[in-house]
Amino acid sequence: MASAENVITIEPEKRSLLNKHTEKHFTAGDVVRDIIIGVSDGLTVPFALAAGLSGANATSAIVLTAGIAEVAAGAISMGLGGYLAAKSEADHYDRELRREQEEIVAVPDTEAAEVAEILAEYGIEPHEYGPVVNALRNRPQAWLDFMMKFELGLEKPDPRRALYSALTIATAYILGGVVPLLPYAFIPNASEAVVFSVVVTLMALLLFGYAKGYFTGNKPFRSALETVLIGAIASAAAFGLAKAFHS
Repeated sequence: MASAENVITIEPEKRSLLNKHTEKHFTAGDVVRDIIIGVSDGLTVPFALAAGLSGANATSAIVLTAGIAEVAAGAISMGLGGYLAAKSEADHYDRELRREQEEIVAVPDTEAAEVAEILAEYGIEPHEYGPVVNALRNRPQAWLDFMMKFELGLEKPDPRRALYSALTIATAYILGGVVPLLPYAFIPNASEAVVFSVVVTLMALLLFGYAKGYFTGNKPFRSALETVLIGAIASAAAFGLAKAFHS
């Protein structure tokens, strides 16, 4: 039974403040990253392709057909890349988990010393971390979780992460890729459609860049301008090259 001096009590006033306090942390980092990857490529690659074909005097029908084909191929390729990346991350975690389990069983004293070393890096004194080390040695699963997180810096991945990542990236790529192609679906003349495509896509890039900066904690306006600049350079280069080779 714990002694009175070891029991932590919270005054009613402080307990009331704790109940009212709600910490707001952004926890959807992986999803946002996948969306950023998919939308950014979906906006720029078909945009550059459409601009390049327009510069080569292709018809809107050809631009639209080629664009749709590219969006389909790009979504599959990007989604597969996201799936393999997430799967590789999960496989790496499993390998390190098995290795750490074996080390805890085979060389427990060495692993305990590593726990002490990790805690000492936080400025915790030996007489303070000693009971923590002993407590972890009596709780193998907690010990394993501690080593994975604080020694290796690895978080257990969601087993559905690979599939979700693939679907998120592919869907985001399709949504982004549709934007620069829309004008070609309604304007038969590609030289006219490309103007509307540039305007619509640059506006989309501006909004996307702002949202990306906002959700990632960067400066939204700077992110918006950088995103627009990258898209403008890519499309201008494709259009210029097509014009140069076609002339």
